[in-house]
Amino acid sequence: MALIISRSSNFRSITVGYALAALVVACGQTAVPEREVAPVPTRPVENAATRIVVLGDSLSAGLGLAESEAFPAVVQVLLRDAGYSVEVVNAGVSGDTTAGGISRLDWILKQQPDLLVVELGGNDALRGQALENTEKNLRQIIDRAREKGARVLLLGMDVPTNYGPDYALDFAEMYERIARDEGIPLVPGFVREVGSDPSLLQPDGLHPTAAGQRRLAETLIPYLEEILGAAEAAR
Repeated sequence: MALIISRSSNFRSITVGYALAALVVACGQTAVPEREVAPVPTRPVENAATRIVVLGDSLSAGLGLAESEAFPAVVQVLLRDAGYSVEVVNAGVSGDTTAGGISRLDWILKQQPDLLVVELGGNDALRGQALENTEKNLRQIIDRAREKGARVLLLGMDVPTNYGPDYALDFAEMYERIARDEGIPLVPGFVREVGSDPSLLQPDGLHPTAAGQRRLAETLIPYLEEILGAAEAAR
């Protein structure tokens, strides 16, 4: 049975304000990111830490912020403070799409992640990709990761309401369907709270501030703790 963890009692009601639309557009920018993603070292055999890799776009890359302020780095701090032995790797690249994620997947899976967090799909919509192509790519990423023994956490994205209510609903439900069919946990509307609060966005009105990134990290922690706990119980 799929594990779809939802914090929303009315997921079918999608309210996306102007700030969220700007945030989603930001993830579609194709400019060279302000920082390169650092190479991920091959994990030493003696390293017992759980390796979590975040595969995403400018949202996880933390465009406009220091590397330590992006939500993957904050997640690592929060989990370690809670007593978990984890290493969180930021594999976010600005402007990335699901197809781009597939093109980088072999390299990422060579790093032997225990958990792959997938934060992709928003840019596909902004570039007019058909939903069936996005869904096919996400399923391929999930399947290939699990073939290598990694657990997968899927982060649901939203699109601006000016795409039309039907498309916005279909886009959100795509993540639900994938998670249900693939039997993986889902974080629905991952950026919804941050994107609808201008105080959590940088002066450009597009990218999350450090506080916004921390809020994203805090949103993820309960889901990650549940996965980590289930993994520990299965050992």
